[in-house]
Amino acid sequence: MKRIILSLALLLPLASSAQQHHEFGLSAGISSYYGDLQPELFPDNNTHAMGGIMYKYFMNPHVGLRFGVAYTKLSAADSLSRIPARIERNLTFETGLLEFHGGFEFNLLPIEKDRIKFTPYAFLGIAVFRFNPYTRGSQGEQIYLRPLGTEGQNIPLYPDRKEYKLVNVSFPIGGGLKFFLGKTFMITPEIGFRYTNTDYLDDVSKSYVNMNTLKEYRGQQAVDYSFRTDELPGWESEKFYPDYRYQRGDSKSNDLYWFGNLTVTVYLNAFGNLHDYWQANCPAFLKSGRTR
Repeated sequence: MKRIILSLALLLPLASSAQQHHEFGLSAGISSYYGDLQPELFPDNNTHAMGGIMYKYFMNPHVGLRFGVAYTKLSAADSLSRIPARIERNLTFETGLLEFHGGFEFNLLPIEKDRIKFTPYAFLGIAVFRFNPYTRGSQGEQIYLRPLGTEGQNIPLYPDRKEYKLVNVSFPIGGGLKFFLGKTFMITPEIGFRYTNTDYLDDVSKSYVNMNTLKEYRGQQAVDYSFRTDELPGWESEKFYPDYRYQRGDSKSNDLYWFGNLTVTVYLNAFGNLHDYWQANCPAFLKSGRTR
C-alpha cells in the first residue's frame, strides 16, 4: 500500500492542470469494525453514526487529492455473537475514534458541471487515528482497558507483550458514486475500509496470562476485566482462570473499521476563479444582498 501511494505521488507533476476544481463537503453515515469481538464484516448490530468534513482538490477531471477528518464510535460484545465460545468469553469494548486522512481519488468518468454529471470513483490513502478502548463495570461506569494491561502488557515475565499505542495508522481504500445536483452541489455515497496497523482496537489480541502474575503486577481489576466468563449465570466456581496457553484473541491479523457515508459537497473552480464562480452560479438574491 505504501509503495502504491508513493508511486502515485511521483506521477502528480505529470497530471494536467486543465479544468482544476475543488470540493468542500460534510459527511454523515454509519461505521463498524471487524476484529476479535466482531468476526462479521457487516454485522446486524454494533453499527454507529459517523460524521466528518471533506476537502478535495482535482488537478483534472480524473485525478484528485482528498483530505478529511471524521469521528465515530466503535463497539462490540461477545454476548451478541452466534458462536458459543465467544459468548462464554463474555468480553465487551467501546471506543471513540477520531481520524485524519489524506489520499488520492480517481474518477472513472471526467465529471464536470457542464458535461458529464455522474461517475463512479475509487480512492486510497493513509490515515492517522486515535482510539481508547473501554468496557463497562457493574454499575455501567467506564473502565479504560489499556492501563489494565489485560494481556500482560509491560509485565517482565511476558517480554513479547508491549503496551499498544492509542494513536495509530490505517490505510483507507474504497469507492463510491458521484452525482451533480445542478451545477453547484455534488452528492457522493461512499464506502471505505480502514486497514489498521493494530490488533488492539478492542483490547484483545493474544492469549491469557497467569492470573496471579497479572494480579501482582496490574491488580485485581486487571484480572476482573481480562476474563469475564465468571459474570455469566451458572458459572461454576471450581472452573479455573485460563492460563498462558489459552487463546484470548487472534493475533494473526489486525483489526479494521469501515465507514459507509453520504457526502454533500460544493463544487468550486480553482481558487483564482472564486469571484467568477460566484457571479455565474450563485442565486441572484444572494449577489444582490452582498452588494448592499
